[in-house]
Amino acid sequence: MSSIKIECIADESYRIGESPVWDEKEGVLLCVDITGRKVCRWSPVTKQVQAISVDAPVSSVALRKSGDYVVTLGTRFAALKWKEQLVTTIAHVDKDKTNNRFNDGKVDPAGRYFAGTMAEEIRPAVLERHQGSLYTLNSDLSVVKHFDKVDISNGLDWSLDHKTFFYIDSLSYSVDAFDYDIQTGKIGNRRSIYRLEKEESIPDGMCIDTEGKLWVACYDGGRVIRLDPETGKRLQTVKLPVDKTTSCCFGGKDYSEMYVTSASDGMDKEWLSRQPQAGGVFKITGLGVKGVPPYPFAG
Repeated sequence: MSSIKIECIADESYRIGESPVWDEKEGVLLCVDITGRKVCRWSPVTKQVQAISVDAPVSSVALRKSGDYVVTLGTRFAALKWKEQLVTTIAHVDKDKTNNRFNDGKVDPAGRYFAGTMAEEIRPAVLERHQGSLYTLNSDLSVVKHFDKVDISNGLDWSLDHKTFFYIDSLSYSVDAFDYDIQTGKIGNRRSIYRLEKEESIPDGMCIDTEGKLWVACYDGGRVIRLDPETGKRLQTVKLPVDKTTSCCFGGKDYSEMYVTSASDGMDKEWLSRQPQAGGVFKITGLGVKGVPPYPFAG
């Protein structure tokens, strides 16, 4: 086992850092600060963060085949042109739920953008329940609603054989699997593959490695855990120096580095003084596994 090293690469005090995505073409790490309303890019060359401010909570960012990015912003799917700092709405969901916003989102192996909604939080993880839904933005820019009654739509990814969709609704304290049809994007036959233990707290963002194992960031648990979706067993726990770990992805030139985002919202002065890197972005090396490159949105 190689020795694991954790470093804070961007000490940005994000309110809710989320949605880390490696942009191989630009050689940068993308992420968002949801309540800080910004999309960010960190360069391993310059060690600097560039940010674009937007007009609503921005909860996920993804690559786009035609160039630049797509984001979930408020209750909208939108296009983001980085150089021009231009945001254009693609589609609007949950129009009848004025207190909702998008949360986590990710592109599937066929180039569809999956993302789910939730009610705005009163404080972290406290909100009106069952207000969210899971949606897909197709490459023809049409939107499909998969199901509703979601609390906090969160982590998502697909199995290496593209036959299973993995999904987290945070307040169920479970990682779920669905049968997935890559041809149609349809999902069904939901089941739980892992229930979180008390000290792991709330399951948040998620990614998959090249061995088909899932990595889940545990909000208020200060860790990422590696799970075997076949056996339902936890294989590994990696603890971080902050409690509010929110999401994870693999990146770097060979996708052997893991990037973990975190949050600082809901932490008082005393808590923040104990965890001054809260809201930072962390790089974990030496895990001995690699990740799967992100898929770009095909629309």
